[in-house]
Amino acid sequence: MELQNTLKFMIKIDIKPLSVNKAFKGRRFKSNDYAIFEKNVLLMLPNSQIPEGKLCINYVFGFSSQGSDIGNPEKLITDILSKKYGFNDNRIYEMNIKKVIVKKGCEFFAFDISEIII
Repeated sequence: MELQNTLKFMIKIDIKPLSVNKAFKGRRFKSNDYAIFEKNVLLMLPNSQIPEGKLCINYVFGFSSQGSDIGNPEKLITDILSKKYGFNDNRIYEMNIKKVIVKKGCEFFAFDISEIII
């Protein structure tokens, strides 16, 4: 099966990553901040196909605060990517996360998804 438009490069999304702490109301309910964030990210993501098989995701999070937790937005972004591209996140076998500090107002996240060939 030929895959066209497969993500093979970093995609940068210019939006401040939302913290897990701001994502949910209590234990089960999405906060208004998360609902807005998810809607905005889904609209900003390009249409593409995700490879079949085991996946690797590479993330770069651009934070304006050195105190930001590198892993905090990962699950939110992974869930949104799963929703947009129609894959189960249990197919992720490798993940790399990098944190960079940027000027306030220039926050972003970038990612690429590739198939792991064993």
